[in-house]
Amino acid sequence: MNQAEVHTVDGATHEQKLVIASTASGFSLENMDIMFLSFSLTPIIAELHISSGAAGLIGSITNIGMLVGGALFGLLGDKYGRVKTFSHTILIFAIATAAMAFANNLWAIYFLRFLAGIGAGGEYGVGIALIAESFDKHQIGRMTSVAAIGGQIGAIIAALAASFIIPRWGWHALFLLGVFPVILTFFVRRHLKESDDFLAARAEAKVKHEKVSFAALFATPHLATQTLGLMVMTIVQIAGYFGLMNWLPVIVQKQQGLSVSGSALWMIATIVGMCLGMVVFGNILDKIGPRWAFGLFLLASAMIVFAITLARSATVLVFIGAIVGFCSNGMFGGYGAVISQLYPARIRSTANNVIMNVGRAIGGFSSVVIGLLMDRYNLMVTMGFLSALYLISFIVMLSLPGLRTLSKQAKAA
Repeated sequence: MNQAEVHTVDGATHEQKLVIASTASGFSLENMDIMFLSFSLTPIIAELHISSGAAGLIGSITNIGMLVGGALFGLLGDKYGRVKTFSHTILIFAIATAAMAFANNLWAIYFLRFLAGIGAGGEYGVGIALIAESFDKHQIGRMTSVAAIGGQIGAIIAALAASFIIPRWGWHALFLLGVFPVILTFFVRRHLKESDDFLAARAEAKVKHEKVSFAALFATPHLATQTLGLMVMTIVQIAGYFGLMNWLPVIVQKQQGLSVSGSALWMIATIVGMCLGMVVFGNILDKIGPRWAFGLFLLASAMIVFAITLARSATVLVFIGAIVGFCSNGMFGGYGAVISQLYPARIRSTANNVIMNVGRAIGGFSSVVIGLLMDRYNLMVTMGFLSALYLISFIVMLSLPGLRTLSKQAKAA
């Protein structure tokens, strides 16, 4: 009997609780690191006297680091183990984040953000694989969503920390909080153990002389189509998130002349909406399958973006932010749940990391595209572009037979 089949009478086992606590904490600390950069960009520009383009490149370099780290640590996670690899990724982005406190020139910042990206990008797939191998199939959607909610809690903590620390001690001091993930590293290595699924898969691969490689994601026409289709969906997911969350307040202020004085309230409302969306999406995915879950949320996202044009007050904007967050980012945890079920254990962390980080690397440029559209066209055209992306993802989702199979299995269960 493997770990995923062991249950206590009152719910999750002690081991399962440790898995969720550690992965949710890891995702929270990762998101804190990303948000630290967002809150620090303005003082970094002022202190180092750099252009907006040079500052924007900091974020792009972080995304490139995530792609590199995702590819590297995905392979290592499948070859050497989830727990060991997960702890190393946390340690890398912890050291890189804390070292930002001593960065006094742009090239040092570029290097440290690339290094932090490597750690953060590697963490995702390994953590998701650990969750998938510790819970029953009918629980994975909810559990990956719980871990994703941890990331949103990290965003709130980062916002509160930045508002308190930066005005008093500057942006350098904010990054010193990066030492805290080191504590999590020791916790993970001390209390977690490798799943039975992983150990069995590694033993089988050794007997069959199977090697972990990127080629395994494209080994057959069916797998290649599935991998590319999921990449398109994650690109849209990340594009919608960054496009909307980065630009929503600016769009409304610029296009409709509203003043969003309560920006903190808007951010909190949006994050609360995201968390509720993740809870609802995870339950739908587990109970009736990914086609219904993604279908409902993608179509809702395609329509709800036009609600931004209805904002006539800051109060309405806060409400719309919560609804947009619910629909557009509620799906985030579902990708890990689906990928983990569609790919065998021997390449599970590689599949999660490569697919999601391709989405991050490409979808992250949506902020630039949205900015260009806003400069050249009206608000309806800009929202129409985002709506079209969600509809493309919907069509791709319907074309993937693996998702159809998972939905049939969920209904049968």
